[in-house]
Amino acid sequence: MQVSGTVGLTTSPHRATIDDVAQAAGVSTATVSRVLNNSAHVSAPTRAAVQAAIDRHGLTPRARRGRPRPWQDVVAVRCPYVLDEYFGAILSAIARSLREQGKVLLLSAEALEGDEPSLPALLRPGITEGAILILPPEPGAMLTGLRDQGYPFVVVDPRAALPPGTAAVSAAHLAGARLATEHLLQLGHTRIAAIAGPHTWIAAEDRLLGYRTALAAAGRLAPDDLVQQAGEPTISRGLAAARTLLDLPEPPTAIVAFNDKVATGALAAAAERGLRVPGDLSVTGFDDLELSQVVSPALTTVRQPLAEMARLGVELLLRLIAGREIHTLRIELATELVVRASTGPAPRG
Repeated sequence: MQVSGTVGLTTSPHRATIDDVAQAAGVSTATVSRVLNNSAHVSAPTRAAVQAAIDRHGLTPRARRGRPRPWQDVVAVRCPYVLDEYFGAILSAIARSLREQGKVLLLSAEALEGDEPSLPALLRPGITEGAILILPPEPGAMLTGLRDQGYPFVVVDPRAALPPGTAAVSAAHLAGARLATEHLLQLGHTRIAAIAGPHTWIAAEDRLLGYRTALAAAGRLAPDDLVQQAGEPTISRGLAAARTLLDLPEPPTAIVAFNDKVATGALAAAAERGLRVPGDLSVTGFDDLELSQVVSPALTTVRQPLAEMARLGVELLLRLIAGREIHTLRIELATELVVRASTGPAPRG
């Protein structure tokens, strides 16, 4: 995603917003954002209309203290994945919270792979006041550099350990996975497997630790063959990992999956083998997406408070932008076990 220029846009005496330009040009704010970012997906007539609206509002380049001045009330939001139900839920809540505060969203969610570093192209101080970064793939040094430049940003759902002093909102991954595993132990399962997420994600590390912690508290250890790495947390990767587990000489009677998509893959692997869920195999997910309620049987899963994570991320960012005091830079929200039909007592024998 490319942003044109490094010079901010300001007005005098009234500083126009993207809403003003969009209304004048008769287009959406998303279209104005695309014009600002030199996107190829804007027709020449539309681009001309938007540019004319910018000119009519008296927007002119102006530098201040050697640095560009941002547009008023424009916040960047970056997601390094094409939007799905999980990221869409977070983004919708962010957009709603920003709108309630009179802010406009400048979105980047165009990457085909989750490790595409589009951060430098989006976070231009001359365009935006600050940013919310969802699961950022950039190394900590890049985030530290951004913070040291004085650019306000908040991380929602960190991918990796963050540098000290970075504002972030996340869920209690370890506690959630422990709840799911304890639930299976209480049902009498003794051979419980785990399908882990990407090994570079802090959420995958914490969820796997929660699984191991619950087993250890019950006096059990997880054999190496009962822990599979799914890699990218998709249905197809979950299916492949579950096939490996169910083909073991002594297969598990329960699987703790990294997320609902991986759990859905495990359900498919069980169906391939004619196994009953939960009669022969119990499966748990994580996230509580709509998917977890429409699969058959409905998934027992761990609910993440995605909307609340988004709302608190916006609140933290606005405090940073305003220069207000922040007492807690790292916020971890509680998760909740939602018991449905995919878990049941361990099979006899």
